Amino acid sequence: MEKLVAPANRAHMKNFLAAVEKRGKPVADIEEGHISTALCILANMSMQMGRTLEWDGAKGRVRGDEEANRLLPRPYRAPWVHPEVS
Repeated sequence: MEKLVAPANRAHMKNFLAAVEKRGKPVADIEEGHISTALCILANMSMQMGRTLEWDGAKGRVRGDEEANRLLPRPYRAPWVHPEVS
């Protein structure tokens, strides 16, 4: 680990443990990370496809665009499989 990064990582670890103890959310909440990552992936897909995409967060799919939805899952290495969303 880089010397300059260690204090920040330590602060995140301490914050996470405090959140577990208090049953609260940490500053680096997994849901926020998912949203940020999903937005970047959708922006890249939109640029690649040359059109606007409308995201349905409740369903985890692009509204009315099956071509875009086919690009969402990525192939996993065997023996792992991508879970199917019903």
